[in-house]
Amino acid sequence: MAMSSRGLALAAFVFLCSVASMSSSMAATDSFLQCLSASIPSQLLYTQSSPSYTSVLDAGIRNPKFLTNTTRPVWIITPTNASHVQAAVLCGRRNGVRLRIRSGGHDYEGLSYRSERPETFAVLDLVNIRAVRVDAASATAWVDSGATLGEMYYAIGKAGGRIAFPAGLCPTVGVGGHFSGGGFGMLLRKYGLAADNVVDAVLVDAKGRLLDKNSMGSDVFWALRGGAGESFGIVLSWKVKLVAVPPTVTVFNVPVTVSQGAIDVVTRWQAVAPSLPDDLFIRVLVQGQRASFQSLYLGTCDALLPVMRSRFPELGMNRSDCREMTWIQSVPYIYLGSSATVEDILNRTIAMDTSNKATSDYVRQAIGRDTWSAIFGWLARPNAGLMILDPYGGQIGSVAEAATPFPHRGGVLYNIQYMNFWSAASGAGDAQRAWIRDFYAFMAPFVSKDPREAYANYRDLDLGENVVGAGGVSSYDAGKVWGEKYFRGNYQRLAMAKAQIDADDYFRNEQSIPPLVAGK
Repeated sequence: MAMSSRGLALAAFVFLCSVASMSSSMAATDSFLQCLSASIPSQLLYTQSSPSYTSVLDAGIRNPKFLTNTTRPVWIITPTNASHVQAAVLCGRRNGVRLRIRSGGHDYEGLSYRSERPETFAVLDLVNIRAVRVDAASATAWVDSGATLGEMYYAIGKAGGRIAFPAGLCPTVGVGGHFSGGGFGMLLRKYGLAADNVVDAVLVDAKGRLLDKNSMGSDVFWALRGGAGESFGIVLSWKVKLVAVPPTVTVFNVPVTVSQGAIDVVTRWQAVAPSLPDDLFIRVLVQGQRASFQSLYLGTCDALLPVMRSRFPELGMNRSDCREMTWIQSVPYIYLGSSATVEDILNRTIAMDTSNKATSDYVRQAIGRDTWSAIFGWLARPNAGLMILDPYGGQIGSVAEAATPFPHRGGVLYNIQYMNFWSAASGAGDAQRAWIRDFYAFMAPFVSKDPREAYANYRDLDLGENVVGAGGVSSYDAGKVWGEKYFRGNYQRLAMAKAQIDADDYFRNEQSIPPLVAGK
């Protein structure tokens, strides 16, 4: 059938609008490049047509499912100093190109290097800003955002055998994103979060200014330490307070199968783990029909054994389970395995053979034995994933909920991370994602409520996404859907801090903090 003249006119109009939009976008990116080139060496800039573009982008992707079928950046910028970062912000603002900031690339939803929706953006990859400067005498360190946890731990270990830092287990995680969401690991009961031990920071804001703790203001400095720091600007470096550890620590990993009584032992663990001495941390990895109890104790095996016998005899831990070592040796041992060396934590690459999906929960009342029996049934299903249980109590629970944006403090027994994996050969992971979705729904009656809490560093877009309003900024009310799960009552203060430092919402992604002007 021939198209009517009105239809032809409409089609022509749509085509011309499309061409105009593409031309405008191309002009913006051309102007962006010209602007960048005036301040940043060309070898630090990559366009989509650059021979190294794909390898540079993919080098920081930790989840293979984001290698394809996703909106990619028009540019990748790999700055080597603060002036390059400032130039990128100013050029981006001037030419309508947003920046996404990548430190390690472990963002569970890949939002540091991709967009869920069509958007003209550049990735600012901090891989070249990764120095770690340790001052053992003052027990402090300046750590650049592009450093990995492994690089930070290695430098601290080299500086002395009795200092450490309380952050996560995975050595390839980038410092910038980890600190920005809180950051916890095996020292959380003794020393709290990574963010709890940040004492200063260097920030490039949306105006391109270089700010420290004093010049950014107390509300913004508060917000950076656990409140989704990429929402407020680009943190280049963090000053942290190092913590004391003894010359000998003890680790153990005791597996218990369902046939050996795992259901009873996990049920008991809920009451024991959050109330143990702060020097003792016992987490549980639950997969299939086995629960593995993984521990770090700040002391010797001789000192640990009486505590375990009196407080947690159900586990049956004994001397043969002990492995004594230094704290820095425990870092690769716990995460990479007994054959790993300290030098292995400097490796920034990871195997890219499985994609994954994750989400999280917080437990404030112990889950009953019958429910644990049902949980192990879920873990026995086809295409099942795993659970990781991290106990709270101790220092992490003694900090006031409003002291930092991270609110999951007093009254929390433990955190749950749900994760599932699939290989490219098994398809798009539909069955594995369905297992997580259905298991998460099953767990609803047994976890925190009003809101059902979640950990910001286990980012999950299924909890909700930003809605950009007519004013070109993210909606505060729409953001509550996910924001109050991550931050509880601290969400409002975060939004007000965002309005102070970035009222125009330049630093934005699908789960960035929306700006809220005071009094509105």
